[in-house]
Amino acid sequence: MEAKRWARRVIAIGAAAIVAAGLLAACGGGDTSGDDETLVLYSGRSESLVGPLVERIGGTIPVTAGYDKKAAQILEEGDRSPADLFFAQDAGELGALADAGLLEPLPADIAANIPEAYRSETGTWVSTSARSRVLIYDPRQLPAAQLPAGIDGLLAPEMRGKVGYAPTNASFKSFVTALRLTRGDAGARDWLTAFLANDPKSFDGNGPIVEAVNSGQLAAGLTNHYYWVQEVQEKGIENVPGRLHFFSDGDPGALVNVAAIGVLKTASDKEQAFEFIRQLLRPETQTYFATEVGEYPVIGNEPLPVPGLPTLDQLSPPQITLDELADVAGTDKLLNEVGAV
Repeated sequence: MEAKRWARRVIAIGAAAIVAAGLLAACGGGDTSGDDETLVLYSGRSESLVGPLVERIGGTIPVTAGYDKKAAQILEEGDRSPADLFFAQDAGELGALADAGLLEPLPADIAANIPEAYRSETGTWVSTSARSRVLIYDPRQLPAAQLPAGIDGLLAPEMRGKVGYAPTNASFKSFVTALRLTRGDAGARDWLTAFLANDPKSFDGNGPIVEAVNSGQLAAGLTNHYYWVQEVQEKGIENVPGRLHFFSDGDPGALVNVAAIGVLKTASDKEQAFEFIRQLLRPETQTYFATEVGEYPVIGNEPLPVPGLPTLDQLSPPQITLDELADVAGTDKLLNEVGAV
């Protein structure tokens, strides 16, 4: 795994260098003279995914990044937080900060080109890329003809012990929040109780689920699509046994979530922080998210680098707004009550 992550990082650094060339040209070079302020970025996104990109943008806008950060830390720090920006892996976390009144309203031009579905109604944060919840499956154990149309099919007796999930992962929690929003807390509790009774296999994260399916140790797993895309880009599709199943018709399992970013009200240089966000939305950077991370760009409708996958506008997520995913605490409470975590 370490070798794999390092290989991806080397590839990403090369790609980020190309992105940076466009960023430097757009900003008139890397001169930051006259500005001694360095932005502090808290990132919930992993360094292996976005570190090279942050480093290259740092060539035009001085920034120091801390990774594996959570909204809970900023909520605890409050006005004392050193963070200027929060780059979240999940809309719910930024929603929690917005609800707490900790985010600065963004200039109108930042959100101007982002579809309404992928920006906050509060005007305090915007998406940078999107990912779909999917069921990864092993056709050797679970033929495509037997795939369920929605998550209720995972409760069937024939799926007992065959499905993996990552209960502590932010993306799984957002799926549960979407489940609560579409079916109510009682309906979400009923589904989770039945799901747990069907003996699913618990994992620490999405990556191990994808590896377990590809190795034949697991028939299927709930995950995000881009983990599989990265595997295919690294190994070639002929060497990746697993395949993706996209749930349809607004099923909670078809949730489209986003990585997103906002500026803290306590930011030392808000204008520089706003400019950092603009760089994440430039065409070169949006292409980086597609080609190097395997996520959907939120500007344009660029296809992913694996033929045959749906584009962002072809997905069928549940009809909820991303702002509604903010009740992370309520979801944590439910997951604890049913014994999922």
